[in-house]
Amino acid sequence: MKKEKNTLKISKNNKGMGTVEMILIIVVLIGLVLIFKTQIQELAGTIFEKISADSSAILA
Repeated sequence: MKKEKNTLKISKNNKGMGTVEMILIIVVLIGLVLIFKTQIQELAGTIFEKISADSSAILA
């Protein structure tokens, strides 16, 4: 009877699961950034060029 209570307590203790899941998500995101680094930089450059062109047109 005591063994059944102990296994029940172990199976209900999920406190560390959130931490492991967050670490895995961060690792996957870092991997994606490393894989698509150049594409992200080009996209960001294009976006900032358009923003600066539009802002200079508005201010002129």
